Parts: sequence; structure tokens; C-alpha cells
Amino acid sequence: MKRELAVVGCWIAVLLFAGSVFAHHGTAAYDTSKMVTLKGTVTEFDFINPHCEIYWDVKSESGETEKWQGELTAPNKLSRAGWTKTTLKPGDSITVTGYRTKSGSHAIWIRNLLGPDGTALPLSENQD
Repeated sequence: MKRELAVVGCWIAVLLFAGSVFAHHGTAAYDTSKMVTLKGTVTEFDFINPHCEIYWDVKSESGETEKWQGELTAPNKLSRAGWTKTTLKPGDSITVTGYRTKSGSHAIWIRNLLGPDGTALPLSENQD
């Protein structure tokens, strides 16, 4: 009886925590109903786990500089797509398209990225 109770308890714990494990990769923080495209200059590129981050400056319509950040996938996935920690460097001009956060902060989930030479950088190893 104790063993059966322990097994049931373990299953309950797994079911309770399974949602939070998968929630990490959800899109709840982003407005996936529309995309935004931003052109700017890279200030920093972090090729780190769990997700690579790009930071860049964008000139607003009023001419002021806005600081933006974008989230990519894990570095191991980008490595398989040909990326290295030097793929993007401070000063590089980029065009980024993605889903903006619902909060309105200057952050997006990157879905397309044109590099300094204007060509699309692959965001996964399966992307042509």
C-alpha cells in the first residue's frame, strides 16, 4: 500500500510540474497576431544558453535612439545552422522581424533576421 501511494504521489508531482516546464518555451509574453520589423545597429550579441540575445539601437521616427533586445533559440541550434559567437558584431547593421512583447517593452521574439550584408541568417539548422 505504501508503495502504491508513493507511485501515485510521484505521478501527481510530475503532472503538477509538467506545465511549468513546458511554459518556458511558450509564446504567452508575445503578441503573435502581428509582426514588427526594425532596422538598427548591433550593440551586443550574447551567444549563451538558454537563448541567444541580440541588443541593438533603433532610430525612432522622432530621431531618438531606442534600445532593443531580441531573443533567438539556443546556441547549439544556431551553431548547427552555421552561427558562431562572432556572427554578429557591434556596429553591424541588421533588420529584425518578430513578435513584440505584449507589455510593449522594446523586446521581440525574433522570427527573421537579415545580417549586415542584407541576406537572411538561418535561425535553425533546418532552415533553407
